[in-house]
Amino acid sequence: MRSIRKPAWSLLSMFSLTLMLAGVSAETACADPPLRQSFGMRVPVPPSPVVVVGESQLVYELHLTNFASTGLVLEQLEVTDATGDNVLLELDAAELERRLYRPGAGSEGMPDARLIEAGKLGIVYLEMMVQSDAYPQNLEHRITFHSEGEAEESAAVEGGSVSVRPEPPIVLSSPLRGGPWAAIHDAAWPRGHRRFIYAVDGEATIPGRYAIDWVLLDDDGRYATGDRDVVTNRLGYGAEVLSVAEGTVVAARDDIAESELVSEHPDHPLEDAAGNYVAIDIGNGRVAFFEHLKPGSVRVRAGDRVRRGQVIGALGFTGHSTGPHLHFHVADRNSPLGAEGVPFAIEAFELLGRYPEFERFGEERWTPLADEIGKRRRAERPPSNSVVMFR
Repeated sequence: MRSIRKPAWSLLSMFSLTLMLAGVSAETACADPPLRQSFGMRVPVPPSPVVVVGESQLVYELHLTNFASTGLVLEQLEVTDATGDNVLLELDAAELERRLYRPGAGSEGMPDARLIEAGKLGIVYLEMMVQSDAYPQNLEHRITFHSEGEAEESAAVEGGSVSVRPEPPIVLSSPLRGGPWAAIHDAAWPRGHRRFIYAVDGEATIPGRYAIDWVLLDDDGRYATGDRDVVTNRLGYGAEVLSVAEGTVVAARDDIAESELVSEHPDHPLEDAAGNYVAIDIGNGRVAFFEHLKPGSVRVRAGDRVRRGQVIGALGFTGHSTGPHLHFHVADRNSPLGAEGVPFAIEAFELLGRYPEFERFGEERWTPLADEIGKRRRAERPPSNSVVMFR
């Protein structure tokens, strides 16, 4: 007996009839979910890879502007390659709480740390390790979220496309001698360098995106002898600060005084945030900044040519600072607060270890490196809260 095949149009008609009897049209059954207002997503500064302990790292910020009429709560963030198939980084709700910053919003009256209110901006701080020889050329972002008070109704939006800049970071010599020096920086700190956004010249920038604070330690991990409150008891105080490359001094300041005690450090207006500082144009649109220098120690002035390793000043305690240290960063123009921070690498250093829990800093010796990690590093960025030696 031959089988009898019904025409495709007949099967479709029966399916449509069934839907209509159930009170549902065929168009409704096949329709996409209704459109809804959500986030405007963008990456204002595309990332460039920088090597950290043999692996490439991408550091950047994802800006989320809530265009809905109600608050939106982040649930998950996925970073993918251009195809959307390969998930490079996934942040859950707990990690998003640590990574999300809401400019101008305090924690009071906002119990949900993942909430971006209607009409407000949220910034997610991202960094991820990628393959050094095959990092993605383009990045995409997928946000899962829900409206405030409607946690059971999740939605998702994709966007924030950005191309990875292929150029390698500038390689510099060390800004200090000897050690051990703690390289203090942490992308997740609420009061860390990357969370300070300045809008002083009509544009919001993050000059300290890759900044490192350098603090001298002894072999037991202490950063002071005797009373820590006495500025001159800090081990690195007065250490010679060195130019990291050949270049031209484009700014220098040496007129800000410092207190004798850390506890008596005065508040400073925004224009004095860098304290006494030197800025050196090192070429290719890059300016190196050396901040919080000791009063009377600056040896150069604007227009001077400097060579790599030349002494330009001394480590001090001026400007916005919680203790004597050298703040160092590289930016894309000559403005301490009105420029974008760019990646850099240190030519050579010995990596001794790091502080996995920063609460131990100054109280205990750092955690040594695992045996399989080579201590001598070249053309790399020191890891977060690591301890290094310069030769």
